[in-house]
Amino acid sequence: MTDPVAHVAGPVRAALDRLAGDLPALGIAVSGGGDSMALMHIVADWSHGRRVMVATVDHNLRAESAEEARQVGRAARTLDLPHTTLNWHRDTGSGNLMAAAREARFRLLSEWAQANRLPAIALGHTADDQAETLMMRLARGSGIDGLAAMAECRDAFGVRWLRPMLGARREDLRDWLRGRDIAWIDDPGNENVDFDRIRIRKAIAAMGLETAALARSARHIGEARRALSHYAADTAERAVIRHGTITLPRRDFRDAPAEIRRRLLVASCRWITGADYPPRRATVLHALEAIGAGSRVTLDGALIEPIGDRLHIGREPAAAMRAQISDGPEWDNRWRVDGLRPGQQVSALGMQALAQVNWRGAGLSRDDAAASPAIRESGRLIAAPLLRGGSGHRVEPLRDAADFRKLVMAH
Repeated sequence: MTDPVAHVAGPVRAALDRLAGDLPALGIAVSGGGDSMALMHIVADWSHGRRVMVATVDHNLRAESAEEARQVGRAARTLDLPHTTLNWHRDTGSGNLMAAAREARFRLLSEWAQANRLPAIALGHTADDQAETLMMRLARGSGIDGLAAMAECRDAFGVRWLRPMLGARREDLRDWLRGRDIAWIDDPGNENVDFDRIRIRKAIAAMGLETAALARSARHIGEARRALSHYAADTAERAVIRHGTITLPRRDFRDAPAEIRRRLLVASCRWITGADYPPRRATVLHALEAIGAGSRVTLDGALIEPIGDRLHIGREPAAAMRAQISDGPEWDNRWRVDGLRPGQQVSALGMQALAQVNWRGAGLSRDDAAASPAIRESGRLIAAPLLRGGSGHRVEPLRDAADFRKLVMAH
């Protein structure tokens, strides 16, 4: 009979060595279910003196959730791991509950990790999750990015997210827990067919599909996605980045296959805005049609404009005007501002203030100048650092050419 330690824990430990072996500290997201409980115990045994912390997100959607979080806390303490419960209080109103909960979960965990100087968080996703995600996205008609396997390692929300258990099956992990008399919590939501994932899970079982084979297909699609990303990155090598804008050679962009154009446009918009997620596919395809017709178009806060032999992507001035006014050191998720004095604030320069500065002499377009950072005090324009110097203020983009390439590769 196969040794469950070698069969389950061994590959997970090997993945932890590969993904987190050089990290001094690691966070673990633990819901209390079998997958994350197995992960917590394996990480505790693997850690070898590393600082490891545990967090549970309580979405406050069920009466039992608070006690379940306390159970995770007690289990973590038996392993000498500090535990924190992160509470989400949902805003009232309409919207996709599961999507909102997922977004909140990642943001709460990232804030917790950054506050505790944890460079990465380990998640308990398994081969079954890979298979279910593939089938869910097939049903939605997703493209290659949606169908590709979840990545073992991903940077988002200022934190690195690790999935060391993607090669493990859910039932094998539970057998591993049973063999060690380790309890876990069965979420009643796992039987609720109102959720897409549960319906897909039951359909996979009813059809007798092998989750390992489905997960393998997702990995193959992921390999194809990486090949496309390399193609897109090669095309992006000739991009010019200046003053927080991106300019692509229009001919290179036009001659690239449609999927490469889409990837370049999505990466450009995310680079401009700093968004954690790409724009919706339908809006990207609409923007590509407009660009192909020679029209300028806005996309999720970015302004894309064909100009001669170039395709220029910058910040949409109206979106910059809506950005929160800042007293530093960062503004609009785009700029770092140094030299601010008490009472001074950063906001978009805006179209009305252009007459006060020599924006043409700065080599910026009218839109780029209007979207650039301005320093004001008591409502009076003090400085527009990109357009005129000598004020003692300095602004630098938060992202550079290397970040653009990462976004092209990561998309």
